[in-house]
Amino acid sequence: MKNFIITTLLITSIMLPALAQVDSISKPKPLKIRHAEPLYMDLIRDLGARKGEKEWNVGYGIEGHKDYTVNHSFVEYEFSPVNRLGLEVEVPFAFYRPAQPQEGAAMPRNRVEGLKLAAQYTFLVSDQQQMSMAAGYMHEFRAHSFYSINRGRGMLKGNSVSPFFIVAKKWGERINTMIYTGPEWEFTPEESKRELFYQINASMHYVLPGGHFVGVEVNDESSATSSHTVIRPQMKLVLASNLALGLVTGIPANFRDNGMSFMARIIFEPKRKR
Repeated sequence: MKNFIITTLLITSIMLPALAQVDSISKPKPLKIRHAEPLYMDLIRDLGARKGEKEWNVGYGIEGHKDYTVNHSFVEYEFSPVNRLGLEVEVPFAFYRPAQPQEGAAMPRNRVEGLKLAAQYTFLVSDQQQMSMAAGYMHEFRAHSFYSINRGRGMLKGNSVSPFFIVAKKWGERINTMIYTGPEWEFTPEESKRELFYQINASMHYVLPGGHFVGVEVNDESSATSSHTVIRPQMKLVLASNLALGLVTGIPANFRDNGMSFMARIIFEPKRKR
């Protein structure tokens, strides 16, 4: 009996690693199509995201307006707790300076723009069509300027809610297209103000060997009283297997109130623990 128990334990210790290996082989990673991601209106996470993926983005941009220039910066963290689900936390900042020294010129005040929380789920990944589709939701807690906070206005100014839909397709090995669209509602309770915007963001990219790409993104936002379109030529440079640099130029369709803009984005993906 003693020898039987010892033999059984030895066989079990030998077979368990093999069984574990077979189990890991029998569970392949879910399908994911590598779509080129726009650099300005970036996604919450890659389409078809896999569990455990993470990414940090840090960016800086400058944007010209008729009476002032705004310097944007942001920090965002993306992660996937389960397959195909992406979550994001972003904190954007805005700092303003007058375009020309003028007394009484209307200009927004420096601020932490708010806190953005978002979720995105890829509900379709088609290998045959080389297409992915996703839906998501973004909620932004908009903050008062530093000036207003110092004068007792409180931190929270209002909220923005934005459901969105994404469809992306690869045409061969190099050409990628994507549409990101949806409404956005802004609520400002203290002003009893509600605004509705609708955005359509279309992009096309040509992927080069090594993962670099060049492309263009067209961002269109409209409301009941205005419409604003910006064309954004862009390029992505892969610096390492988990590090990339994105460069974007903004060219407005109407130069009457808005000028050129520029943005740089550093993209870092922490290596996954095995």
